[in-house]
Amino acid sequence: MTVRESTFYGFANPVDPRPEEMQAWAYQPESVPLDAMPGDWDLLISGDVLAPTLFELAMDRQCPARRFALHCMYIYAADGVRQNATGQRKRRLKKFVERAEEVGDEPMSIWAHNCRVLLSRPETFDYSDWIEGGLVRHPRRLGMFGR
Repeated sequence: MTVRESTFYGFANPVDPRPEEMQAWAYQPESVPLDAMPGDWDLLISGDVLAPTLFELAMDRQCPARRFALHCMYIYAADGVRQNATGQRKRRLKKFVERAEEVGDEPMSIWAHNCRVLLSRPETFDYSDWIEGGLVRHPRRLGMFGR
């Protein structure tokens, strides 16, 4: 039985879901609606532990929760360009960006482009775009010399 075929029964701990729980939920997101999750759930889960899972979900064109996973990857990226972000976080983000550039479709190509802009010009960070989902709701390529 694959993850896509399995039944999702909920998170053992919604504020700290395991990667396999996240993946199972993403293919049956109606089983636990986003509005039933803790406040700022997107911020809580957009860290190093779930980043590989969220990235794979965002890359999967068939994933019902793909837009949510992409939103979380925008949060992850924004956190990865902070001055106090760890070297490991920055390296991992760059690998995700490279992979999205190599094999990603249009939404992931836009995400990778926007990450490159933010990496080269962190002052272009806009909370509503990166954290509140603006770049997912209104996909666009950010310019190198402005918004």
